[in-house]
Amino acid sequence: TPLVGYALGGDTLVAGILISNVALALTAVLFYRLVAEQWGTSVADRAIWYWLIFPAAFFGSAIYTEALFLLLAVGALHAARRGWWELAALLGLAATLTRFVGLIVLPLLLMEWWVQRRTHEVGKRPSLLALVVLFIVPLGTASYMAYLWRTFGDPLAFVHGAAAWQRVPQSPLVTVAQLLQRPAEGWWAALWTGHIHVDNWLDFGLAALFLALAAALLANRRWSEGVFVLLGVLIPFSSGLLMSQRRYVWVLFPAFILLAQWGQRPWLDKLITTLSLLGLALFTALFANGYWVG
Repeated sequence: TPLVGYALGGDTLVAGILISNVALALTAVLFYRLVAEQWGTSVADRAIWYWLIFPAAFFGSAIYTEALFLLLAVGALHAARRGWWELAALLGLAATLTRFVGLIVLPLLLMEWWVQRRTHEVGKRPSLLALVVLFIVPLGTASYMAYLWRTFGDPLAFVHGAAAWQRVPQSPLVTVAQLLQRPAEGWWAALWTGHIHVDNWLDFGLAALFLALAAALLANRRWSEGVFVLLGVLIPFSSGLLMSQRRYVWVLFPAFILLAQWGQRPWLDKLITTLSLLGLALFTALFANGYWVG
């Protein structure tokens, strides 16, 4: 962003918006091609539609890392399925530079390599060298930690900084138990007086939904996609906070492929579309009025 901002005359705000929206547009193209090549154009149409109208999709046009991470993660899987393992590894490395959770691209690619190794015919199986190359993916995170160590003397500054938001390592079971703890005045009274944080319940509901989608992907032996979605939910869920889960699950693109397959049922397609558009309208209005940082 600083480099693009310099090219634009020092306007980093415009640079951030430009980078996010260009990345979002490119991701849509890559995502469509990824889905269409395996599942057909009708599923690809619905996958793109559900993804773009998801209640947290507006973050893709804001100055957040979501759109850039998605471009790199989708590109990495697309390259792997084309047999371009070196490119997949480089895109995965870049994805880990966008965010700590970007590390989930590594198991995505490792499982994809394993699946292709088991299912493809001999001449088309990925090589052992391709497997070795994938282990450069975590170097993005390692290089960022080296930068933090050199600049601030703390390679885990991103972890310690998150403590300011009360994000600390905690079992998801503890987080859920805290959410389900009965208020002293009772559930209805607490809800009526505004003592229940409805946002937490929305984030919990979406996290639970995506955990179920991860389980469905794994049950269908779509190992690389299932592991990606599962880890993409569990890692943020283990931070001690439910806040922002709706934003974190939006980047778990394989879940939208599964929803698009199920969406061939007209009633389910209408339900997903209606709920998503209502949520998107509400959350976008909240964001525009400063409800979320950014």
